[in-house]
Amino acid sequence: MPTFHRPSPSSDSPPRPSMTAGRRRRLLVTIAVTLVLVLALVAIFAAFFFRHVDEGITRSEFDLPGIESAEDPGEMNVLIMGLDSRLDQNGDALPEDVYQALHAGGAEDGGYNANTLILLHLPEDRSQAVGISIPRDDYVELAGAPLGVTHGKIKEAYGLALEERLEELSATGEIPDPAEAYQDARAAGRQAQIETVSHLLGDVRIDHFVEVTMGGFFHVAEAVQPIEVCLNQATEDVYSGADFAAGVQQLDAEQAMSFVRQRRDTGDSGVFLTDLDRSRRQQAFLVGLANRLRDAETLTQPKTVTSLVDATQSSVALDSEFELFGFLKVAKEVSDHGIEFVTLPIEEFGVVDGSDVNLVDVEEIQSVVAELLSPNETAEDDDAEPGSAGGSDESDVDPSTESEGASDQTAAGPEDDTAEEVEVYESWDQPIRAGAVPCVN
Repeated sequence: MPTFHRPSPSSDSPPRPSMTAGRRRRLLVTIAVTLVLVLALVAIFAAFFFRHVDEGITRSEFDLPGIESAEDPGEMNVLIMGLDSRLDQNGDALPEDVYQALHAGGAEDGGYNANTLILLHLPEDRSQAVGISIPRDDYVELAGAPLGVTHGKIKEAYGLALEERLEELSATGEIPDPAEAYQDARAAGRQAQIETVSHLLGDVRIDHFVEVTMGGFFHVAEAVQPIEVCLNQATEDVYSGADFAAGVQQLDAEQAMSFVRQRRDTGDSGVFLTDLDRSRRQQAFLVGLANRLRDAETLTQPKTVTSLVDATQSSVALDSEFELFGFLKVAKEVSDHGIEFVTLPIEEFGVVDGSDVNLVDVEEIQSVVAELLSPNETAEDDDAEPGSAGGSDESDVDPSTESEGASDQTAAGPEDDTAEEVEVYESWDQPIRAGAVPCVN
């Protein structure tokens, strides 16, 4: 039976910056297709070319007790989960060359934390969709208290429930086939993670989920490389394998993994990076990845499509009711209208039981989510009651047009034809806007 690997806290984590009131309340907007949404679209395109791919995708069921299913099937909420597991969907080790490319240890490292959590809301009229990003270290109530843990980092719900289910199966003395037991435990992890997210957001209905592992991230990057990114300064890091020059550059899959995993600089550049900068790197990478996938030629290359099919079957899981071909039309409509991503606010950084966490105001989070999911209703409330939830001076500013100075900075001079194609972002909390290659730290 595959064993559960619980990652140990990093002892070399850099200090976290303090969180000002303005930063705490500001929604960090990224106009980019997120990694796992891209993987969902990859699965769709792959299924379009190879219909047998749907049969090879891992699937499981889930339910949300007390929450009714959608009255109108035209509206859809999809929870996107990215795991830090170094295994594939069957619990098997990845090829050795993949581990070398990941610079993240081997099969025994990592675990089943849901390090990426995004609720994708698709309105009925397919007007601008919204992706609600949930910080992975938010300290919240865990659904079902897996292994007796009532509260923890939101990302931990999956792994704790998985381990609890494996222990339950072992205690019965009637352990089924190891592969079956493993998939049963993975399904329990998904169930707990979905319930935990739904409860945090205000018992929000979740219709479907998309799950991807770290290996899937690498294989998608490998299939569509090179990826264009931009850095404000040269930087290197012995832990992630990063070694980059400043400016716009094309990355292969191995470099891309180093780019998105770097959170410190071990060279002589003096660049100060944190986990928040790593999140910003991931956003910048996703812009480049989305651009590659929008390129018509990318998905007409047989080798590329075959690689994407393989990545989908080995590294992606969907719920039993997720219909790939039906979602193809939805994805096209969403791409026509655009998609906006926001990151939920936190109160402050803290430490609980020796672990770094994000302390959050649950009522504030639920208010923000309600505003995002029902903008018309909250807009009427704001007109009637200025200063109420969602109606403060800060939230009256359209986050999609506010970039705190980034609009006046470009990587090229005004006489350069590429001046409008690259936009500089010097801080992790500046919104990344569409229409330019983001240059980040």
